[in-house]
Amino acid sequence: MSTRAIVIPSVGRPSLPRLLEALEGEEVHVVQGLAPAAARNAGWRAVTAEWVVFLDDDVVPEPGWREALDRDLRPGLDGSQGRIVVPVPDRPTDWERNVAGLQDARWATADMAYRREALAAVGGFDERFPRAFREDADIALRMLDAGLRLERGTRRVVHPVGAAGPAVSLRKQAGNADDVLMRALHGRDWRERAGAPPGRRPRHLAIAAAGAAALGAAIARRPRAAALAGAAWAAGTAELAWARIAPGPRTPREVMTMAWTSAALPFAACAWWLRGLAGLRGALAAPGPRPWPKAVLLDRDGTLIEDVPYNGDAGLVEPMPGAADALARLREAGIPTAVVSNQSGIARGLVRHRDVQAIHRRMEELLGPLGPLEYCPHGPSDGCECRKPAPGLILRAAERLGVGPEDCAVIGDIGADVDAACAAGARAVLVPTARTRAGEVAAAPEVAPDLAAAVAQLLEDPVAVLEAA
Repeated sequence: MSTRAIVIPSVGRPSLPRLLEALEGEEVHVVQGLAPAAARNAGWRAVTAEWVVFLDDDVVPEPGWREALDRDLRPGLDGSQGRIVVPVPDRPTDWERNVAGLQDARWATADMAYRREALAAVGGFDERFPRAFREDADIALRMLDAGLRLERGTRRVVHPVGAAGPAVSLRKQAGNADDVLMRALHGRDWRERAGAPPGRRPRHLAIAAAGAAALGAAIARRPRAAALAGAAWAAGTAELAWARIAPGPRTPREVMTMAWTSAALPFAACAWWLRGLAGLRGALAAPGPRPWPKAVLLDRDGTLIEDVPYNGDAGLVEPMPGAADALARLREAGIPTAVVSNQSGIARGLVRHRDVQAIHRRMEELLGPLGPLEYCPHGPSDGCECRKPAPGLILRAAERLGVGPEDCAVIGDIGADVDAACAAGARAVLVPTARTRAGEVAAAPEVAPDLAAAVAQLLEDPVAVLEAA
């Protein structure tokens, strides 16, 4: 396994070739055509390195960046943030000050490295955040809540201020919708915990309300009320405009831009905030990031190998289609496996323990190491605690792997596999075969068409799920 891989979500900026040239010799994955959170998820799930370093496509690593990165990614850490340098003049424009805020931003993915195991532990980036805004603070807060350790490193990248049109400040107000979701997910104090500035939303609400009241009073032909509300709106707008003009270059172009955008900005901010509120129920109902299982437990007959009833002949062992590739995907992801299998043929006198063990040896010759091989030798009427749908096999395998059953996923082909997983508190995925009853399929919490799709489902890999289907 390599030490690190670099993932660059890109919108095709002309600065990308310069960044790739600076990273020559590194393992680099450029992901295009996806929203930022989805692109980062696709990138880290495609690599096997211990560390995943996320860079924006418009940054430039300073000399010595690689050596500093080597020092930053030290044992005991789960995340390391690079230092971002934004070159701006002494009296920057409003847009330049906005970009310069990255210098003090906490956990910004312009240069942020995470241990791959940490990403898997929290399920990666939350794709309910559609913009390059707040998804970085969200994943950092989830990691900190999980007890993971994040620190600021010493490496540095330069983040030039790109070109932007005069209405850029209005477009940026879309982030207010994301703030609604952040508060719902992380509570009222999320800004303080994430190191985000307090913002001006209360003032924007007051200014927009005064403007709306002035317009309403004017339509109703109430001149006094319209004048009072209009004065409040004008005062609030003037204060906002001056707050944006005063620290800047105060050129005629900048003053004019700040004046007209300040008149519209509170309304844009409130509109996006209300849009976020309106869509909050749907966003919370949508699936959020789901941690990878810490172990995957697999049924044997009909899941890993072809089902030959009461088979005691190792020569008849044949892997199920796609089983080798699915297991390779789990190994690449660093997820341990185990086998959990009912073998009532032993109780019935049809096979012996040594026959079952010979089957297991042949299975590993064909498919590679499978981890603990747990099987139940009892019959249906023996009243044991290990025969599926009882949870005993799941509990034993989880214990041998050193994980809790609630952190495991179980893949099997019949309802007993699903029921055993649920009884143990594990996640269950049913992969139906010809012997699977329709009622078992209908009752299963998750269903996949084959083993490869089931593994892709557990790793939240939508492209692999579609390919497997």
